[in-house]
Amino acid sequence: MPVLAFLARRVGAAILLLGVLSVLTFCLLAAAPGSPEQVLLGSKPSTPETRAAIRAEFMLDRPLVVRYGHWLSGAIQGEFGNSVYSREPVSSVIGERLPVTAGLAGYAIVLTLVVAIPAGLVAGMRGGSGLDQGITSVSLVATSVPSYALGILLLYGFAVALGWFPMYGSGDLAHLTLPAVALATGQTAYVVRQTRAAALDLANQDYLTFARARGLGRRRIWVSYALRNASLPVLTIGGLLLAANLTGAVFVEQVFSLPGLGSLLIQSVGQKDIPVVQALVLLGGAVVVGVNLLVDLAYLAVDARVRHGVIEA
Repeated sequence: MPVLAFLARRVGAAILLLGVLSVLTFCLLAAAPGSPEQVLLGSKPSTPETRAAIRAEFMLDRPLVVRYGHWLSGAIQGEFGNSVYSREPVSSVIGERLPVTAGLAGYAIVLTLVVAIPAGLVAGMRGGSGLDQGITSVSLVATSVPSYALGILLLYGFAVALGWFPMYGSGDLAHLTLPAVALATGQTAYVVRQTRAAALDLANQDYLTFARARGLGRRRIWVSYALRNASLPVLTIGGLLLAANLTGAVFVEQVFSLPGLGSLLIQSVGQKDIPVVQALVLLGGAVVVGVNLLVDLAYLAVDARVRHGVIEA
């Protein structure tokens, strides 16, 4: 079972990576200045007994190793403790925000792939032409514009001036359209460049020359042959962009006042809400590792050369 052994190695490496990430996160947060009791008490007067009770509630009076072991045993069971700020379970706090970020990430990656793959293939098919140069130039400009700056322009143009979209908040698809466009624009440029490079590399391959000699149409050649063989780099960057959308759409969420995980992370760091920050960092690591594992599985399904390499190994 070479494929199962391959998956077992990948899963084992993922678990090890998440373990290292959890240790680093726990230690860095423990070493950061400030403490939860200061956040809870604020400027209110307090007694040593009150501060001691808060520290005991969150196990801050215990050694670091003991605290980490207690947190890890709960994390394995899906229990991440309670938020220092709201006193609600961390899983509930994150669960309320997760649909917004997941919807934004999914919407943005769909827009990216729907626009970028055809544009990259067309640019590769007509390499050196005016159309190719135009697509490449637009991609270069899109790469240079920060997503938060584009978000502000979109917000002013289409929400304030024209009134076509809501200005802020979450709700239906209309609330996510402008944030998704802002997030997808730069990503589309990257995917276009990757798809174009892969298509240009495949343009003079022998099997494409043979397909042309058989009299097959250009559309069938590029869709049935070139697209499949050029999909590996697209899968790679697509997986990385999806993970980035789920874990790093902080600025876009701030611009459009979306109550997602990015805004929750900023808020939790400012409030020294250690349980929430730990859970968010671990969730981000799990998303990145999980997406990479899915990309590896997609490699096996798309490219027979990868499957044969795994079987021979």
